[in-house]
Amino acid sequence: MSWAVIVLFVVFVLIGLYVVVLYNGLVQKRNRVENAWAQIDVQLKRRRDLIPNLVESVKGYAAHERGTFEAVTQARAAAAGAQTPAAIGAAEGMLSQALGRLFAVAEAYPDLKANQNFLDLQAQLSDTESKIAVSRQVYNDTVLTYNNAIQVIPAVLIAGPLGFRKREFFELEAPAEREAPVVSFQPDASSPAPPAADAPSDSPGA
Repeated sequence: MSWAVIVLFVVFVLIGLYVVVLYNGLVQKRNRVENAWAQIDVQLKRRRDLIPNLVESVKGYAAHERGTFEAVTQARAAAAGAQTPAAIGAAEGMLSQALGRLFAVAEAYPDLKANQNFLDLQAQLSDTESKIAVSRQVYNDTVLTYNNAIQVIPAVLIAGPLGFRKREFFELEAPAEREAPVVSFQPDASSPAPPAADAPSDSPGA
């Protein structure tokens, strides 16, 4: 066997090993994306699971607000049925808007705002929203790393043929979704203070 054949064989072996290492690295990055999305999915499901109880709590005090309850229920169903990150982000944004209207209704009922069950549900929702925000950031960072990895040379030469596709970021279209819906249970500090009682006049003849 000539040296040229040996060198060629070694080159092919090294290229083969490099492709294997590159492929395994791409698989690991793709798996991290899947895992990061799974964390978001868990929190989104938990959020949707809290909503029926919230609706029932408000309904007990404001049964006439049927339109608000139906809007929340429909938005929740749409969010549960969305499939892609882009569609889910849009649907969850609409759900947040509907929840905002639900909490606006709750503001009008002091007894509801003092209800411990309602307070607990609102606290759980707020906690879930915070976890969604953290999970979303982790997911988008992971997607960015993965997308960069499959688009650079030489990985781009094998990524497409081997089934590696660009992933969508999880963008929340409604600004309200970026923060947990908050219900203020304290008097509005910006509200004007009640007028003070008239002071007795010191004028003669009063």
